[in-house]
Amino acid sequence: MKEPDRAGLIRGDMIHALKPGVTLLNLLDEQDGLAAAKQQALTSPDQVVPLSSVELRAPLQPRSIRDCLGFLQHLHNCASGGQFEISERYAQVPAFYFANTAAVVGPHDDVPISPGTQQFDYELEVCAVIGKSGANIRREDAPDHIAGYMILCDWSARDLQVQDMSMGLGPSKGKDGVNTLGPMLVTPDELAPHRGRKGFALSMTGQVNGETVSHGSWDDIDWDFADMIAYTSRGTQLRPGDIIGSGTVPTGCLLEHYRMEPDNFRGWLAPGDEVRLVVDKLGEIHQRVVDGPALHPLSTGF
Repeated sequence: MKEPDRAGLIRGDMIHALKPGVTLLNLLDEQDGLAAAKQQALTSPDQVVPLSSVELRAPLQPRSIRDCLGFLQHLHNCASGGQFEISERYAQVPAFYFANTAAVVGPHDDVPISPGTQQFDYELEVCAVIGKSGANIRREDAPDHIAGYMILCDWSARDLQVQDMSMGLGPSKGKDGVNTLGPMLVTPDELAPHRGRKGFALSMTGQVNGETVSHGSWDDIDWDFADMIAYTSRGTQLRPGDIIGSGTVPTGCLLEHYRMEPDNFRGWLAPGDEVRLVVDKLGEIHQRVVDGPALHPLSTGF
């Protein structure tokens, strides 16, 4: 039986752990909860253990996930070869969809392939974690609502996604399987020295079985998190523990390579493949793709 999740502060190669049962969501719900937890972890931790000795789980079980399309070049890469026409609306607002909070896994958990897909893919992203609630947030106030950042991988069944999108109701089962968060929450002050044009000048890389497939920079983003938060909070409430995803960094998924260089395409993810995604200062996730559950047909045969 697994022990309950607990939060902790990483210092070097050690974790200063809080008491069992205290989660990051608990701390975000408390005013100044993160600051108080940091002080407690440094001065009177429940345990201090090597980072290598623990199982890192998802840092957060979010209340919601809104995944935006922040990198417009990703969209253009996916549209290579005239696959679809890009609406001008993408340059007017940071489009987003709601992802599945029940599908969140940790940074080293196995990833089952979605039932029925032959085109399983990863997406290299970062995300902002909301630390202060608010509605109709102004762009200039948005940074005050960010508790920190982490890596997000939006695993996708591309053939199912195409079928879903043809009905005009969003990605649906194409993106309903797994979302990875981790390996840790990094607070904004830690990244401040790397502030760039619209993001942070931090490298984002992705490997499959040790081969580098994706390489980009967070600072290439077109819609920054201030715009994303301002837009996603229009007419609604963002709450502590909500996630705002950046969208995929250019070259950050297999679909882009499939569309841009079909003759040199390495193939989709298969059971046994190892995917490693690294973002400078945010750490890395390293996961194995495994067989997923069988597809049970509907009354129509689909």
